[in-house]
Amino acid sequence: MEKATFAGGCFWCMVTPFDELPGIHGIISGYSGGSVENPTYEQVKKGDTGHYEVVQITFDPELFPYERLLELFWQQIDPTDDGGQFHDRGSQYRTAIFYHNQKQKELAEVSKAAVAASGRFDKPIVTEILAAAPFYAAEDYHQDYHKKNTKHYKEDREKSGRDEFINEHWKH
Repeated sequence: MEKATFAGGCFWCMVTPFDELPGIHGIISGYSGGSVENPTYEQVKKGDTGHYEVVQITFDPELFPYERLLELFWQQIDPTDDGGQFHDRGSQYRTAIFYHNQKQKELAEVSKAAVAASGRFDKPIVTEILAAAPFYAAEDYHQDYHKKNTKHYKEDREKSGRDEFINEHWKH
């Protein structure tokens, strides 16, 4: 098993694309990349801890290669927005790939270059590729939020603009 850690804006919206796929053995919403140990959601959402909202995925690379995770990741975000994602604004909603080993770093860099060269976007790709930092699981009520609070999750996602962006840039 390996771990992959992605920041793609609101972590609720970053769980569902990877959920229940063969070779994915767990997805935990949490925080990474900041300076405060064991941050709370309230601290992170203020935007002054330096943390990103992230998902940490445990996967079997034989069944679900890291390259495929990267493909799915890029298709969930606006990689040109350094101020957050969709209606979620602030540093905690920036995008990043946190690599756990040299191979992941190299694959992330190749995938970023491919997205930049694809012509899908008019602006530069600002998603960062960073060494994995300490990961802190978010509070229990954030885990599997899309299953626990389906109605609120769907309403929030519909209002966010994420799906319109995905359809415009990735579905054709």
